[in-house]
Amino acid sequence: MNSRRLVLIAAAAFVAGCDKFVMPGKAAAESFKNIDITGAEYARKLDLPDQNGKLTSLADFKGKVVVVFFGYTQCPDVCPGTMAELAQIKKALGKDGERLQAVFVTVDPERDTTEILRAYMGSFDPSFVALRGTLEQTAALGKEFKIFFAKVPGKAEGNYTMDHTAGSYVFDTKGNVRLFVRYGSGAELLTADFKTLLAAA
Repeated sequence: MNSRRLVLIAAAAFVAGCDKFVMPGKAAAESFKNIDITGAEYARKLDLPDQNGKLTSLADFKGKVVVVFFGYTQCPDVCPGTMAELAQIKKALGKDGERLQAVFVTVDPERDTTEILRAYMGSFDPSFVALRGTLEQTAALGKEFKIFFAKVPGKAEGNYTMDHTAGSYVFDTKGNVRLFVRYGSGAELLTADFKTLLAAA
């Protein structure tokens, strides 16, 4: 059999099995329940002071699956609902719950003081972290994460609420963004994705 024919046979065999081919040293792609945004060129950095004034970045949570949510403490439903769900999931994970880190980024730094944020996080889980920047830093981070937020004036002078993106971003244990989770997706699906990411660590 000549060398040209051998090459053609080898190529045909590769194409026939290409859907199962895995590069050496690479694991097969994970199957997620929420929106897989692995490789996204946004939501790559997070550098703001936490509720205790300590400058915090994604690198501080290496080894943990991190969930980043943008909200504000006077939010009536979406924000407390999301944080309560994360606290519930952390408990449901048992010992692995120690490797889940929730990060709340306020989009209302004018009203959400460090004292208020400390109390707010403590009402859900003492390990949860809240980040607070200046208005300029918050706007820049919003662009980095492609999230929307804006003041909505209330009826009384000086009163307002905040419109904001209700989803969460999930990072793997190496600090890479992997998922976008729509609000209301449910604890069951998110728990399954956490287990997938922890198993791949």
